[in-house]
Amino acid sequence: MSFRWSLVIPVKTLVAAKTRLADATGPHRTRFAVAVASDTVAAALSCPAVARVIVVTADPAAAVPLAALGAEVVTDPDRGLNTALRTGAAHAVSVAPGEAVGALQADLPALRPAELATALGAAAEFDQAFVPDALDVGTTFYGVRPGVPFTPRFGGESRARHLAGGAKELCVPGIDSVRRDVDTPADLEAAIALGLGRHTAAVVAELWPRSGASG
Repeated sequence: MSFRWSLVIPVKTLVAAKTRLADATGPHRTRFAVAVASDTVAAALSCPAVARVIVVTADPAAAVPLAALGAEVVTDPDRGLNTALRTGAAHAVSVAPGEAVGALQADLPALRPAELATALGAAAEFDQAFVPDALDVGTTFYGVRPGVPFTPRFGGESRARHLAGGAKELCVPGIDSVRRDVDTPADLEAAIALGLGRHTAAVVAELWPRSGASG
């Protein structure tokens, strides 16, 4: 079974973004965060299973470039991550009630459209499902079939909370780029090894010329 998906991507205010990469990125932290979100959105929009991408943000520095890529932008009510996701999901249901709805983290700079399609195809087999992050602690994707209540439980040890909420954990091979979120320098090194999207690769190549980053 397969559906077309509306994907909700939350982008926090950029002054608060990527704090654990602050030392590495220095004054370029905002630019880096926009690049990472841009690669996430661009890859999602390139996935044939994705009908639309809805970015939830209160920051014009993110809203403008992400809208230019083709995302629909909804204002973040600034009441936490899961409220932001539910706001985006409500918008998705209002414009496309027949589509499945998913939440995707914004910090997946190595995301591959084909790997995302694999994850979405697996998710379509269950009422609600999620993809754990590379550390098996957090979550990078959560989605529901059309008509199923959208109850994201992101933040901290969200893998355990999604399991407790009855969501199916997707242990699918070949979706490393969907699981590789970037919060620390070690995460970034792992994403570089997978292959960064062009926006992040350009920033990384400028900041760390010997990193081997390529888009």
